[in-house]
Amino acid sequence: MAEQQSAPVTTAPTELWVERTGTRAYTGRSSRGAEVLIASQGVPGAFTPGELLKIALAACTGLSSDLPLSRRLGDDFDATIRVSGDADRENEVYPQLDEVVELDLSELDEAARERLLVTVERAVDKVCTVGRTLKAGTKVTLSFDIDA
Repeated sequence: MAEQQSAPVTTAPTELWVERTGTRAYTGRSSRGAEVLIASQGVPGAFTPGELLKIALAACTGLSSDLPLSRRLGDDFDATIRVSGDADRENEVYPQLDEVVELDLSELDEAARERLLVTVERAVDKVCTVGRTLKAGTKVTLSFDIDA
């Protein structure tokens, strides 16, 4: 009897867009139904684009480090990744972003802590797409679809 092969699972890429909702205010959306409010600095309940960039980096670090950390610490470990960095407003860039991963590793001896942190750092360096993109730089294009 021949073994049946299943068709490969293909997932359509997630579409992302923002829609203007007010003066200097947008809602970011995904085709998966997620939403995030984006606005100028100081607007309550909304992120600035720069804050979203930083959150994306911290989230990517968290997701990239989750597997090695859970293998060693168990599935219920607590972690917080803080990210900071001031904008250079003259050039409109963030010249440096600093991340701090907060973990309780008190149950591990010094050698085990060091091994785990090296493993986590390697995992982040290998699979954190946001961090890798920021470190490498990326080409960004802009085009327009207008009604004329």
